[in-house]
Amino acid sequence: MHATLEPQLLLRSTPRRARGGSVMSKVSGHRPLTIGELSERSGVSPSALHFYERNGLISAERTPGNQRRYARETLRRVAFIKTSQRVGLPLKDIREALESLPNGRTPTKRDWTRLSLRWRQELDERIAALQHLRNDLDGCIGCGCLSLKSCTLQNPSDELGASGAGAQRWNAPI
Repeated sequence: MHATLEPQLLLRSTPRRARGGSVMSKVSGHRPLTIGELSERSGVSPSALHFYERNGLISAERTPGNQRRYARETLRRVAFIKTSQRVGLPLKDIREALESLPNGRTPTKRDWTRLSLRWRQELDERIAALQHLRNDLDGCIGCGCLSLKSCTLQNPSDELGASGAGAQRWNAPI
């Protein structure tokens, strides 16, 4: 005689514990997200999520089987990271912003407002530099060579001519 096995869900009588013995948190009664679920919901690849975790931007708890589990508020942190990157902020600045939050909590709208004010001057400077680049590029787009003595974009007043032939400033800052 063969016994029939039926799935039995939620058999655990004790809460899951992360590595180190801490009880895994449940936010608003929801179970933590797997890396695949976090990736699907956030639109960020698992490898990028691993990178964020290695760099202290997000954190995961571990199951007894050493699988990552992310609290649901990690979705907001990932959205914060993506938005910050989209406006051109380096990960170092994003990490510092997240570390400035009390107890490592998830950023709120008020936090974003406060932090974005800190970044406003830097962004304004970048915008001004890009506008200057665009305006100078309009002036020399016809020749395309960027090597004329009159090129105001790469070599104003042919200042680099005294340094020798060829490209003198390949990766010059804007």
